[in-house]
Amino acid sequence: MEIDEVRRVVIVGSGTMGQQIGFQCAGHGFDVVLYDISQDALQSAQQRIESYADGLVQETKITPAVRDSARPRITSTTNASIAAAGTDVLVEAVPEDPRLKRRVLAEFDSLCPPRTIFTTNTSMLLPSQLAKATRRPERVIALHFHLPVWVSNVADVMPHKGTASDVTEVIGEFARRIGQVPIVLAREHHGYVFNAMYSAMNREAITMAERGVASIEDIDRAWMGVAKSPSGPFGALDMVGIDTAWTITDYWARRLFYIRQLRRNAKFLKRYVDRGELGVKTGKGFYTYPDPAFARRGFIEEG
Repeated sequence: MEIDEVRRVVIVGSGTMGQQIGFQCAGHGFDVVLYDISQDALQSAQQRIESYADGLVQETKITPAVRDSARPRITSTTNASIAAAGTDVLVEAVPEDPRLKRRVLAEFDSLCPPRTIFTTNTSMLLPSQLAKATRRPERVIALHFHLPVWVSNVADVMPHKGTASDVTEVIGEFARRIGQVPIVLAREHHGYVFNAMYSAMNREAITMAERGVASIEDIDRAWMGVAKSPSGPFGALDMVGIDTAWTITDYWARRLFYIRQLRRNAKFLKRYVDRGELGVKTGKGFYTYPDPAFARRGFIEEG
């Protein structure tokens, strides 16, 4: 498959990441099908996408013409067969559960045309761990985005040993055509490039909060004040989703069982998950939305 043959993209999973990837693709001229098993989730996703689009126009990041041309390119369905039909690139963006991801890839493997390239937006898994769920392992590759997709426009492109070279080339160019800077990894690596570095900071931030070294707000103030960042570690985790952060922390806590602090960190995050305080998507996490304290003028000085 050549890059110019890629026209139709299916996004499996209509959460925050799926919404943003879908709009990014549509805004750059690709036809997008957003698939989810829940009609309510799809309706919510469409509303969020409309909000993203209007916000980007107000911030002059896109023109009204781009917004208006993207809207009709995005359709949604709960029917996997309809979603799969004629798809050139599949983007798997379901929750970070290895069994769920394998099940989704296996289902769509039986429905998509042989030419379809399967990409996964997994944060912590390797494509080689998922490719075996399909009968097309040579067409499976990781394509990992960062939030918000249109601002943090770097996409990790990570093949596994069995990925065909032309698939890597096509997905690298696809990333470029949807406004991303492709970082093509030479070999598989947990966390890709940025996330591998960033996760170390998050781990220390959670550890300090769990141990009571400093408040969540002060930890964020320290980062924002020195790095001149618009948010700190906990504000960023609210955007990603505390449930996702817990899943990743718990995953590594079970594998690196000798690092006791990871288990303590997982329990710390699980308390928020159990209360349904997952971050931006639920209106409350480490902060309260839509007006989080860290985004207010003078937050750093308040400490």
